[in-house]
Amino acid sequence: MPTFNSNGAQLYYYEEGEGSPLVLLHGLHGSSKMMKHEINRLKEHFRIIALDSRGHGKSARPPHYTMEEHVQDVINLLDHLGDETVDLMGISMGSYIAQGVAIAAPDRIKKLILVVPKSHGKTSSMQELFARHAEELEGLSFEEKFNRAFKYIFHNYTTVQKAFSDFNDQQAMLTLPQEQEASNKALEGFDFRDNLNKITALTLVISGKYDGLNPPDRGKETASLISDATFIEFMHSGHAPSIEEPERYIKEVMKFLGMKGHRPVETWE
Repeated sequence: MPTFNSNGAQLYYYEEGEGSPLVLLHGLHGSSKMMKHEINRLKEHFRIIALDSRGHGKSARPPHYTMEEHVQDVINLLDHLGDETVDLMGISMGSYIAQGVAIAAPDRIKKLILVVPKSHGKTSSMQELFARHAEELEGLSFEEKFNRAFKYIFHNYTTVQKAFSDFNDQQAMLTLPQEQEASNKALEGFDFRDNLNKITALTLVISGKYDGLNPPDRGKETASLISDATFIEFMHSGHAPSIEEPERYIKEVMKFLGMKGHRPVETWE
């Protein structure tokens, strides 16, 4: 199992494929397993490196950590791998971390993909959503709240729910309350808006029209503050475009990253 030490925490990453390195960062309470769609479709063209973020998946789960540590972990991973420059894709929480990396080390990120992002938040988007629907969700466990809130988060939520059933294990999702609290705490009060102009990477921002966690206006705001950023709104997706509109998603990602394999984008099915 490939791991490295980052500021005292042993972190896991998954690596597959050959070619130009593409680093993948997953969302809150998840793990690299939740990016299996991206991995399976892109590994023919890129050297995929998917990190289990601090506090998540197979990585160490310390009782407290910060957004700054998340960002430094990715930079330390690049140092560990010996990669001077990479393409970087982050989904939801991963998109926040990716912004931080591209700000802190702009010369190391060639192309940046931010999926269902926001650039600031007082709490995690999940906590915001739970607070908005507190009366409906009162007395439920986290899993029960999450399942009840599916209708607010996703558009094709039956499809997403089926896909998420594959991730329902201890290695893929945070299930202990103290782990959920630590992961949420790390996102409290982050704000990259004043520094997004430091990003030099060519950037693609993808949002889903029906996303109740990070609505499209948050993606548009993020894109507007980054030079050379392109914003795309998926009209039949919520918070999981890779699952809700998988074919368009892969084609847009491949088009943005450029052809680095042997099969033309047009033949993806």
